[in-house]
Amino acid sequence: MAMTLSRPADADPKAAAANAQAASGSSFYAGMRVLPKAEREAMYAIYGFCRVVDDIADDQTMPIPQQRVALDAWRADLEALYAGGDPGQAAMLADAVARYRLDKEDFLAVVDGMQMDLEGIVRPDLETLYLYCDRVAVAVGRLSIRVFGMADDPGLTLAHHLGRALQLTNVLRDVDEDADIGRLYLPDELLTNAGIANDDPHEAILMPGVDAVCRELAETAQAHFREANRILAAKPPGRLAAPRLMEAAYAGLLKQMQARGWAAPRTQVKVKKAALIWLLLTQGLFG
Repeated sequence: MAMTLSRPADADPKAAAANAQAASGSSFYAGMRVLPKAEREAMYAIYGFCRVVDDIADDQTMPIPQQRVALDAWRADLEALYAGGDPGQAAMLADAVARYRLDKEDFLAVVDGMQMDLEGIVRPDLETLYLYCDRVAVAVGRLSIRVFGMADDPGLTLAHHLGRALQLTNVLRDVDEDADIGRLYLPDELLTNAGIANDDPHEAILMPGVDAVCRELAETAQAHFREANRILAAKPPGRLAAPRLMEAAYAGLLKQMQARGWAAPRTQVKVKKAALIWLLLTQGLFG
């Protein structure tokens, strides 16, 4: 079910974002809970925003022209927020933007990424796939490192590698789910090399060569995880508990998928809440 865009005028936007994220049951929510209150509220606002615009792009009941209008409304509200006008829906981000000097272009990049989803992504070339990853994940990482108090170097490098790793892992996890809504994020170059010429998402992901495609993309994701882990292991200044949890949880998810493989039929692999708790307890992620 898509998240509604409307809210009462007296609603607490930070609470709304937190409640939305909690309801999602995602590992992002678990990761953000390890942060102090001010940082936690800022991250809830950022991820609450991400979920709202993501729900717009994924809403199969809303006509596409209406979805475009809804995304454009977010662009306008973001512009108004940074110009000192009436921020409308973007009021949920006002405190975080002011406190952490978040960049407007990163929020707009996320909306542009959702626009790519809305317009349809099927067999993107590698350049387009990476542009998508940078918009929907790396841009969020750039916002996050400011909240975490990291310096641009190495924070921006961490955002790049961890953002791409997380989004590629999502692509590999959601192959079947994405096909159900007409999307195929596996890159054209790898599909072509595997002898898969079909443009129909459901048919393409049933081809024998899809396992090799996914394994090659998984190697790329692993390389980004290694770079992210190298940065985190150096313990640069900043709140590192949340990104360390995300890196550990999603790297583990990727390893599970590699062990399972991507030959059809695929069983769903998920990050389990118990596994997240175990990571918190055993890997010193509060440090």
